[in-house]
Amino acid sequence: MTIHLRPATPADRDAVVALARRLADFELPPGRAAEEIARADIHLFDAQLARPADDVLFLVAEEDGTLLGSVFANTRADYFTGAPLAYIEVLAVSESAAGKGIARQLMHATEEWAGARGCVRVDLMVFVNNHRARGFYQHLGYREEFLRCVKDL
Repeated sequence: MTIHLRPATPADRDAVVALARRLADFELPPGRAAEEIARADIHLFDAQLARPADDVLFLVAEEDGTLLGSVFANTRADYFTGAPLAYIEVLAVSESAAGKGIARQLMHATEEWAGARGCVRVDLMVFVNNHRARGFYQHLGYREEFLRCVKDL
């Protein structure tokens, strides 16, 4: 399997949006719907594809013209220290590509991009019920730092 990573283009939009549906492929917490999770980041994709920003990384992974994964990351300042960090908004791979190292390649590319930009850390959020993703990130050396508590009214 030869995977090619490249910047996302407007022609990739529909495939990237379809991949985003995998973000809800776990036991969702109460009050969350798969469709709202899948469409939450579409505005980020559209803005970057229309007017690419220098502080955004939007990559796709493909093999023989088939899009198998994507990552969307941007830069932010750490809330506590103000230090620059990279924030992964979306990491998704197709079901057929799961477990084949594509997500790892996208994460590695993101970490290299962040380091080259002077970021001190890479941050991301993951649902507490998404055990597969949490295990993947822990395997890559990410540690859990926050637990977000919610109460529906």
